[in-house]
Amino acid sequence: MDNKPTELPLVLLLFGGTGDLAKRKLYPSLFNLFKKGYLQDRFAVIGTARHDLDDEKFQEIVRQSIANNGTEGQIKAFAAHFRYRSHDVTDLKDYGKLKDLLAQLDQQYNANGNRIFYMSVAPRFFGQIAQAIKSEGLMSDNGYNRLMVEKPFGTSFDTAQELQNQLESGFSDDQIFRIDHYLGKEMVQNIPALRFGNAFIDATWNNKYIKNIQVTLAEELGVEERAGYYNTAGALLDMIQNHTFQIVGWLAMEEPASFSDKDIRAAKNAAFSKLKMYKGEEVAANFVRGQYGRGREVWQKAYTEEPDVPADSKNDTYVAGRLQFDTDRWQGVPFYIRTGKRLAAKQTRVDVVYKKSTFDFGTTNDDKLTEPVLSILIDPVGGIQFSLNGKDVTTEFSTRSDLLAWSISDKDKAQTPDPYERMLHDAMNGDGSNFADWTGVSISWKFVDQIAKVWAEDKAPLESYESATMGPVASDRLLAETGDRWIYRG
Repeated sequence: MDNKPTELPLVLLLFGGTGDLAKRKLYPSLFNLFKKGYLQDRFAVIGTARHDLDDEKFQEIVRQSIANNGTEGQIKAFAAHFRYRSHDVTDLKDYGKLKDLLAQLDQQYNANGNRIFYMSVAPRFFGQIAQAIKSEGLMSDNGYNRLMVEKPFGTSFDTAQELQNQLESGFSDDQIFRIDHYLGKEMVQNIPALRFGNAFIDATWNNKYIKNIQVTLAEELGVEERAGYYNTAGALLDMIQNHTFQIVGWLAMEEPASFSDKDIRAAKNAAFSKLKMYKGEEVAANFVRGQYGRGREVWQKAYTEEPDVPADSKNDTYVAGRLQFDTDRWQGVPFYIRTGKRLAAKQTRVDVVYKKSTFDFGTTNDDKLTEPVLSILIDPVGGIQFSLNGKDVTTEFSTRSDLLAWSISDKDKAQTPDPYERMLHDAMNGDGSNFADWTGVSISWKFVDQIAKVWAEDKAPLESYESATMGPVASDRLLAETGDRWIYRG
């Protein structure tokens, strides 16, 4: 963010203003923008929910959510910009109250008619709310109108298309900001800087030099309290269709015409359009689904032993797959992706595996040459690692693998925006670079639907894996088929 922040006037209308996301993420993120100066005097936030609260009680909720994050004066001044209205999203009459309050606060805070509508409610209400915002006149005539939508964006291509049609009845696609908080992570945003900011990496970012690319999103926890939702989604819908695909987009895209959101999205979508779609037996050949079993610790229950999970559930808690892009740049280069619960460690990372050198040093130690690997570490510790071949410190000439490593400093961590802070700031600026557009969402759903169809028909094995491991053995075999191996082993 800029060293000299410019105030960004707006009124933000938050549907779901008393929810967990608002209290844990949204209010602290808005408060950070306030302390940094992007929000100053010319903003207001309207929270809505079914609860019967007045402004003072709502402001107390806000104050509690940011307690100890600033001075007493800052917290009081920030919370004073918040208003509350009890609201039934299914009742059109309730939208009239919001319309009047929006107009009042816009004038009171000189917000220039700029409005963001943030939907932090159950997905079944997304389309209904978007249509009511339009039909009941909540949109401004003299400023911008933007809609922020939490995931999941549908549960299949057909449901996503239906939702898109509903949203587009009120908003154009460039006004819709679909949130994927992984795109707000600092090291995900570092991918284009690393690629395009270093000529030697950019020049080798192709099938002449790269053997494969691996994307890992591993979770140490099990299903926890989310069984009701998770058993209907699984790892495929919960992590692959959205987070994983968005990271892959940064890796697979061509260099954009410019670093504008329009050109970045166009470059990503051009890559997605060349993604090989699997059908039938191709799914089983290129994807592995798994479900965690018991672990060695007493508390590590099998997935089917978790509360609210049916004993006969075939839901996937692990997915590994091979993506193929039919482009000159990536012909013959597999993109391996994997995600899962109850794995050996929490780890989100990208491993770019370069081809092994064939240079002959004329010694008996040539077999020690390894495949150089560029690793982008996203979570839990951000950093960049590069393993490459160097000389061993022996009398005889021999080689070994050496590691160059950089990690985010404590000073940088303190200054790094939370993903939600970054996304709110981007939406205020109208920057859609780190949000998914409909073209990309539709392609990812069409791809995932083919896999889900085969699995729903039980035409692919459901592999079991022991808790606290890195997944089923079948995922190792998937890579071994082409002479590859997972770089991160847990």
